[in-house]
Amino acid sequence: MRFVLFVIDSGSNTATPGEGAAIDAFNERLTAGNHLILAAGIAEPNRATLIDNRNDLGAITPGTLFSGPEHYSGFWIINADSPEQAQAFAVDGSRACNRRVELRPFLV
Repeated sequence: MRFVLFVIDSGSNTATPGEGAAIDAFNERLTAGNHLILAAGIAEPNRATLIDNRNDLGAITPGTLFSGPEHYSGFWIINADSPEQAQAFAVDGSRACNRRVELRPFLV
């Protein structure tokens, strides 16, 4: 089963050296267990572009869908044997990056 863990932050690339080391160790544990598919940090919302081309609308707007100070600053895409295992990984990921995370399953 595949899941995405979104990191929730009020900035991007804000990890302290200790948090960075904990994130690296978490990534290594996921990799060692063949659970990590992809992990990445993403740019802050002011570098986003919202595109809506439904029905050839052609709307291209600088910015993000989200309002407020918090946004997704990174993500992990993982393989897990169960929703419970994915939740345990999310708990560990939240601890490692010292941020809240949002866990969502992939649709099949």
